Amino acid sequence: MARILLIRFSALGDVAMTVPVIYSLATQYPQHQFTMLSRSAFEPLFRNMPANVDFVSFYATDRHKGLLGLHKLYSELAAMHFDYVADLHDVLRTKLLRLRFALSGIPTAHIDKGRSGKKALVRKDNKCFQPQKSSFHRYADVMGQLGFPLNIQFTSIYPEGEADASLIAPIVGSKAAGTKWIGIAPFAKHDGKIYPIELQEQVVAHFAGRNDVRVFLFGGGAKEKAVFDGWIAKYPTVVSLIGKLNMELELNLISHLDVMLSMDSANMHLASLVNTPVVSVWGATHPHAGFMGWNQQTSNAVQLDLPCRPCSVFGQKPCYRDNYECLRQITPSQLIDKLETILTK
Repeated sequence: MARILLIRFSALGDVAMTVPVIYSLATQYPQHQFTMLSRSAFEPLFRNMPANVDFVSFYATDRHKGLLGLHKLYSELAAMHFDYVADLHDVLRTKLLRLRFALSGIPTAHIDKGRSGKKALVRKDNKCFQPQKSSFHRYADVMGQLGFPLNIQFTSIYPEGEADASLIAPIVGSKAAGTKWIGIAPFAKHDGKIYPIELQEQVVAHFAGRNDVRVFLFGGGAKEKAVFDGWIAKYPTVVSLIGKLNMELELNLISHLDVMLSMDSANMHLASLVNTPVVSVWGATHPHAGFMGWNQQTSNAVQLDLPCRPCSVFGQKPCYRDNYECLRQITPSQLIDKLETILTK
């Protein structure tokens, strides 16, 4: 039996994208032990893995902070006697860790992020508008370098398809027969990914007016709470989940949704882990960069064909046109129609 360490510290969406890969590794190589090293907050993503997967927490702000903290982390990991190390992040911290392992004779491999191809995809002039390899397959390539070729086969972290509904019923109630549940995650880290809030409200209002639909709002933080509180005041049937669910219960609830409306953000990936269809909204970013959710349909990606798109891999760059027309020109009816189509399947 070989012991394989996989490392990805952040961000939530990127860590979530490791799940189909690690799940596939565990099922295709049941004779080996796989250990995921990531931030402790992300541990719930890995609780429903096969028995040959475990999780080790990285504490960036205290125990493992700075060079001394990384030295301590390496000492803790070295005591676990890993045979291989897969760096799925390739940032300064992980480079230092894998160097220590390599110097001790442990085979290591790291992700090729495809920066040149992504740079050509988002440049302002002479774009090379070609799909880039997905992060899922970039992660799988790392394992191939270590001698573990992989065919990614994954449906959901829940073997039965959905989680135990009784665990969330005391908080959100039970799903009545004939009722459809929609999740709406209207925010993202960067403005280039956020569909205008006043337009998103029209989508919320449409479904809040239906007796056979229940709308759940996903988000966090004071700014998002203020928006949600305003919506709930107008549409009392809508439910904000801020402060109500931990990540484990949030995944549980998402598994019972009929559809999720999400930006190009972590919620798209959380829904993908529980096989919930997502209508995703793309502005400054584009699915061609390789960050579409696992098994999500590109036909459910709502986006405009503008010559300036995409202008950013992660959505953080200023808009060339200063107005994010790539998002503002998407009409609420486009999103409503996509959601309605999935609800009627």
